[in-house]
Amino acid sequence: MGCDGGTIPKRHELVKGPKKVEKVDKNAALVARWYYCALTQEKLNRPVVSCDLGRLYNKDAVIEYLLDKSAERPNMEVAVHIRGIKDVKELNLTDNPAWQGDRGNTKGDRYEDLHRACYICPVVGLEMNGRHKFCYLRTCGCVFSERALREVKTEICHKCGDPFQNSDIVILNGSKEEVEELRKGMEERRAKEKPGKKSKKSKAAETVSKSEASKDNPGPSKTTKNELKTATVNKAEDSIASAPEPSTSTAVSIKPVAAAGSKRLFLGRDEKSEAYKSLFTSHSSAKRTKDQTSNWVTHTPYHF
Repeated sequence: MGCDGGTIPKRHELVKGPKKVEKVDKNAALVARWYYCALTQEKLNRPVVSCDLGRLYNKDAVIEYLLDKSAERPNMEVAVHIRGIKDVKELNLTDNPAWQGDRGNTKGDRYEDLHRACYICPVVGLEMNGRHKFCYLRTCGCVFSERALREVKTEICHKCGDPFQNSDIVILNGSKEEVEELRKGMEERRAKEKPGKKSKKSKAAETVSKSEASKDNPGPSKTTKNELKTATVNKAEDSIASAPEPSTSTAVSIKPVAAAGSKRLFLGRDEKSEAYKSLFTSHSSAKRTKDQTSNWVTHTPYHF
C-alpha cells in the first residue's frame, strides 16, 4: 500500500486541509467591469448603454440579446431583467483627452498605466476607471462622478441643463447593497407602470363601446328625416286612394307604356315583325329541303 522502501511521509501529504480561497486581483476585476461589456465581455465601444442596475453594455450586444434570447451566451443571467430597449439608457460620456487608446506604446518597453480611462467626469475631471464612484442620470443619460454631484448640489444637469431628481441618479457598477437598492426601485417603478397600462386599455375599450352604441342608436337628425319621408309617402297614398275611378262608358283602350327607366318598347310574340323573327332558326326561312341537307347529321347542319 505504499510507504515501503524506507519512505517517511509527512503530515501535509496524508491529511488534506481546507482549500485556500483564491484571491481575485482587484485591478483585473476593475478592468473587467469598467472597460468591457457585462454581456459579451468585449471592449466597450460607443454607443454605451446602462441598465437600471448600473451595469455597462454595448448597445449592439443588447439588441442582439433582445432579438434572440434563445441563443446560448455565457452571461445570460446578467441581462435577465432587460425586457426591451427602453429598459436601458444610452450614456452621454465625456472623452478623456489624455487617452491614447491603440495609439499608445505596444512594444512593452515602458510603463503603461492600466488605470487610465477613456472617459472622465466633465465637472471634476476624475477618470472613470473604477477608483471613484460614477453615476448617470436616468432623464438625460449624462455621466458624472459622485464627488461632482456631492460638492456641486443642484437639481439641473451640469452638462445639458435638464432637471432631475435624486431618484433619477443611478450608480454605475455599485456594491451589492447599492445594486439591491437599485433593484427595489426598479421593481417599484414597474409595479406603478402596470396599472397605468391597464387604465389606458380600459379607456380604449370605453371609446369603442361608445362608437358601437352610436351606430346602433342613430341621432335625432336621422330619425326626423326618416319620419318626414314616411309622412310624405302616406300623403301620396291617401291622395291616390281618394282620386275618382274612371267610368266604364268613357273607358278608352290603353296601350302598354314602357317604364320610365326603359329605353325600348317590349312587344309580345305576335306583335314582332317578320324581320325580327327571321333572325332565329325557328323561322320558316331557316328550314331546308331534303336536297339541301347533307348525308351526315351535326348539331347545326349548315354545310352544303
